[in-house]
Amino acid sequence: MTSSPHDLLDTYIPGEGSLLAGGQRTMLARGIHATVPITARRDQLTTIAERAARILDETVADGHPAAVVLGAVPFDRRERARLVVPETLDVAGPLLLWPHDAVAALDRRAVRLREVPEPEAYASAVTAALRRLHAGTLRKIVLARGLEVEAGVPVDARAVVRNLAAADPRAFTFAVDLPTTEGAAAPRTLVGASPELLVRRMGLEVVAHPMAGSIARHPDPTEDARRAAELLRSVKDRDEHAVVVAAVGAALGPLCSVLDVPAGPELHRTATMWHLATRVRGRLVDPSLSSLALLASLHPTPAVCGTPRDAARDAILHLEALPRGFYSGAVGWQDASGDGEWTVTIRCGEVQGDSVRMWAGAGVVAASRPQDELAETTAKCQTMLEALGLGAAVALSADDAREGQAA
Repeated sequence: MTSSPHDLLDTYIPGEGSLLAGGQRTMLARGIHATVPITARRDQLTTIAERAARILDETVADGHPAAVVLGAVPFDRRERARLVVPETLDVAGPLLLWPHDAVAALDRRAVRLREVPEPEAYASAVTAALRRLHAGTLRKIVLARGLEVEAGVPVDARAVVRNLAAADPRAFTFAVDLPTTEGAAAPRTLVGASPELLVRRMGLEVVAHPMAGSIARHPDPTEDARRAAELLRSVKDRDEHAVVVAAVGAALGPLCSVLDVPAGPELHRTATMWHLATRVRGRLVDPSLSSLALLASLHPTPAVCGTPRDAARDAILHLEALPRGFYSGAVGWQDASGDGEWTVTIRCGEVQGDSVRMWAGAGVVAASRPQDELAETTAKCQTMLEALGLGAAVALSADDAREGQAA
């Protein structure tokens, strides 16, 4: 009997597997047949890609039917990547849900929220980053801040996934098991709905869809359209976006016989944000390059880190108050042929027991203003907050921040 994508969502159990839904497929993995060995927290992604390929070759040789590696790669080098071959794997078509399919998640009256850092401290971190930019040590840096939710009752990760998919059917929706400490009372699950494809490899064809430059959407259609047009002509946002596209092109160019990089970005909308986006397409020279090998050449892009990469990464460690963990890493899958799909781990949170920890980041360039970046991170948190049933629960809204800047 063939399962539908809705069946896969309904039978997903946090702590017992992972759910990936995006593009043309929905995948439900259960159990663990094998784990890609991660010997050190700072293992290079190229090494991890090689180990994954060996595990997949062994899986095929053993006759195991689920010859796919899936899981999550962190941004934070203090975390270990989590990549497994599942015991069973069910695949169905795209998961299509609509707003009326959303379910109740949390009672906001019982919820406590804590911003990490507080808005004023985040604005100060942006100011410190701007000093580095003006000194010439950085061209761009992405600064994130966190939001910690204490629900008072266990958070149903499956309900959160359903609500994310219902809010934005075009997103890459995921719920991935993460390692937990020994004796933990509840599983640790990375849940989110990302709009950004890091890389897809199908045969020799490779696609990346980087995004950078954002503005919050508005419920009034006229104002929403005005904001979209403002983003598309924004010199600051287009410059920020160009840095990311150039980095993707530089990484993929030597690997491809043909690489199509459009001259300018397009608008991409989610339920809460407008983004500048560019779809980059190429044809690989070497058919042995797997999707994880391509991920290793791209991650982290300036869309989530900055440029120069090493200087931005070092600055992030000094300026951010909350470790990123798997936020701004990658989530996805790869099969034994090397084909696979990896999305950037944004618009996400870690669910464990009665708590949720989420992050949002903003790209800081020389023309940035602290209150604008604060407003952008606030708006980006709405994706997860609304999936939890909390709506505009953060006191500082994007519009409030803009009014504060104007004042």
